[in-house]
Amino acid sequence: MSRQFKRQIQKHRAPAASGGGFPDLSAMGGQMGNIMKMQEMIQEDLGNKTVIGTAGGELVKIEMNGKQELLSIKIDPKVVDPEETDMLEDLITVAFKDAISKSQELGMESMSKLTGGLKIPGLF
Repeated sequence: MSRQFKRQIQKHRAPAASGGGFPDLSAMGGQMGNIMKMQEMIQEDLGNKTVIGTAGGELVKIEMNGKQELLSIKIDPKVVDPEETDMLEDLITVAFKDAISKSQELGMESMSKLTGGLKIPGLF
């Protein structure tokens, strides 16, 4: 994540709790627009990041961006055997699930930077 992007997150982060230990709801209401803007910025940033899911010792690789969009599938010619299409299908499935999992982790990490670790339903 770029330094400028981190500064923007810090600038728009939700306000801290008031002296009584409860968040200042009026200030938080004003920050919701900033949070939504930050969520959009994070989604855009995630679109520029990639993860690679693998299977079979990297015989099958699936590249996906942080928005869980499939970018490419690479298959080592060693596993292309017309007699064993079931194995190739399984490897592709495993690699795809691995890529999805890594992409979700990437999204969760980005959102936790925005929310300070607080899990807010519906934000991501």
